[in-house]
Amino acid sequence: QVQLVESGGGLVQPGGSLRLSCAASGSIFSINAMGWYRQAPGKQRELVATITSAGRTNYADSVKGRFAISRDNAKNTAYLQMDSLKPEDTAVYYCNAGVKRAAWARTSDYWGQGTQVTVSS
Repeated sequence: QVQLVESGGGLVQPGGSLRLSCAASGSIFSINAMGWYRQAPGKQRELVATITSAGRTNYADSVKGRFAISRDNAKNTAYLQMDSLKPEDTAVYYCNAGVKRAAWARTSDYWGQGTQVTVSS
């Protein structure tokens, strides 16, 4: 099996920063894209940022210039540096990874359990 464990969420004041981490473990041959998604109360889950195994990144317009996604392939870990946080960034943040469990296997999507980020004064 494959597990994704997020950490780093919490309560922060507007304008503050947080750094989320997502560590993948288990039966992993390779990881393709990794990404962060978020879901606010009463809203659908939305993409925040993604990063390919080669380091190519993609961001939602709402976080461009404020958030930065990165990854450490040797540690199977992705990070999300969040600066200049706004109240509208409040949500549960989920990590996603496209994982191959063997060279011959197809890529399957895995999700973490989510970590709460609350931006409030």
